Amino acid sequence: MKIDWAALGTVFGVSLVVTVALVGLFTLGIVGLSKKESAGAQGGSAGLATTGAYACFALCAAAVTYGIYLIVA
Repeated sequence: MKIDWAALGTVFGVSLVVTVALVGLFTLGIVGLSKKESAGAQGGSAGLATTGAYACFALCAAAVTYGIYLIVA
């Protein structure tokens, strides 16, 4: 059996980068929702924080959907 180490390293690197990016994006969504709650308590505008948080969650859902599509197709 011959292992293509370069391909394995590429898959590992891409998986690591995509995982970190997806977790970071989800974290930004959670932070946006927490900013919404604190801005609402202080009387500030929470519309931008909410929109940004929902955009982050939508991008996370799109990335997961695309990953499932790649696995199935």
